[in-house]
Amino acid sequence: MSRDRRYQNVDDFQKAARKRLPKIFADYIEGGAFSETTLRRNRAGFDAYALRQRVLCNLEPEVDLSARYLGRRQALPFFPGPVGFLGLYRRYGDLKVGLAAKAAGVPFALSTFSIKGIASLAPQLGENLAFQLYLDRDPTVNESYLEACRIAGVETIFLTVDTAITSVRERDNRNGFRALQKISPGLAWQFAKRPRWSLDLLRNGMPGVELVEGRPEFGRGALAQASALSARLDKDLTWEKVRWLRDLWPGRLVIKGVSDRRDAELARASGVDGIVLSNHGGRQLDQGLASISLVAEMRAALGPERDLFVDSGFRRGSDIVKALALGADAVMLGRPFAWAVAAEGDWGCARLFELLAQEIAITLQLMGLNSLAELRAAPVDSLLSPMG
Repeated sequence: MSRDRRYQNVDDFQKAARKRLPKIFADYIEGGAFSETTLRRNRAGFDAYALRQRVLCNLEPEVDLSARYLGRRQALPFFPGPVGFLGLYRRYGDLKVGLAAKAAGVPFALSTFSIKGIASLAPQLGENLAFQLYLDRDPTVNESYLEACRIAGVETIFLTVDTAITSVRERDNRNGFRALQKISPGLAWQFAKRPRWSLDLLRNGMPGVELVEGRPEFGRGALAQASALSARLDKDLTWEKVRWLRDLWPGRLVIKGVSDRRDAELARASGVDGIVLSNHGGRQLDQGLASISLVAEMRAALGPERDLFVDSGFRRGSDIVKALALGADAVMLGRPFAWAVAAEGDWGCARLFELLAQEIAITLQLMGLNSLAELRAAPVDSLLSPMG
């Protein structure tokens, strides 16, 4: 069977990635907080909305999927959101996802917890590179991150604000992720059972997080650095620090991890350029609400002039269409690109862009629409019907 036929949707990449990855990394990508109820609700939330089909419409041969966000016209209404340790799932995974995003004409948000760093990726990704910032408890470390962004010409920072309190991810606890400082016998056995992954990644030893390489306080190697980075997250995040960063950073600043309309109103007042409506993929607050269920009220709270992004639970082009119809400017995808790069590298990332763009285009045409602009101009009740 050809690869094109084998991979028809995000779930196909997930299955292939789990077969290739050691359990510690597969569980890290897939897992959620405590009972994983929010994780499940993120998917179930899309079923609360049904799309309306139209027929006998004047349809163009090509659907315009371009959307304006982050200050420019982008080719697609979705892009890879930040995922930690992409370079552990496949060698140079951060770069592979970033180059696929550049080829697709959309941004790539690089995680603080990335293997390849800003300095390595900026020359190849240019204006497509954005940076997702976790604030460290040491202000000098944060200033070094910002300086790296300035030197590299990064235009947009996504400040993640929903991890000041570290939740419990039971899968990670069982596997020892972020607790192991080096490869244990049990982890070595996991690696041995995944020879393709091991040969791909470990030819030159366990890689490190480039952004903190050479800093002894973070340790050596990705396992130790993952533990140190997590332990060093700023636990005293407040709106005052958002305003401090707004004053310090001259580029675009987007707050990631907002999921209450009151916080969206405060974000608007703080002068940021946008927010990411997110429950961290169900990895923080258990028993929370699905992100898709909050899009309309967050748009109302944020106002029309700032970018509204949304993530958590998106797997299909129709999911993305629903978010856009409810008022989002674009969707950020995390796990799908982690699975795609882990399963099939460069080809997998390109294939994922192709599949999702095709799903969006077909969905719009079946709704009688030729472009995202027409979708945005239509009344919501002409596009969606609440279920139940």
